[in-house]
Amino acid sequence: MRLIFGVLSLLIVVAIIGSVAKKQLDATGVIGRTTTRAAAQGSDAQAVTDAVMGRAREGGAAAVAVPGGMPAAAPAAVEGTVPMQAQAIQNNVRDATNAALQQGAAQRAAAQQP
Repeated sequence: MRLIFGVLSLLIVVAIIGSVAKKQLDATGVIGRTTTRAAAQGSDAQAVTDAVMGRAREGGAAAVAVPGGMPAAAPAAVEGTVPMQAQAIQNNVRDATNAALQQGAAQRAAAQQP
């Protein structure tokens, strides 16, 4: 009886780990290359896609209102491979964190001075 419960619990754990791994791989696009775009994308949807991806449109940068973003904001340039983009994001976050920490330290030092 103990052996049966051990094997059953092991199978359940393996199934959960496999399910989580499949979801992670699907999310990164390694397997299951599915698309969420409609077959016939309209010009508005294409403009938003161009703005999000940083593509230029007809003689200039695509400046459209992106849902959830700033209206008519110029898109960030998308350059390099995914690892390079990830490294750039990490550098930006690190620099912003360091700047915030330095600003907080300067404010604290200014507040402690009589």
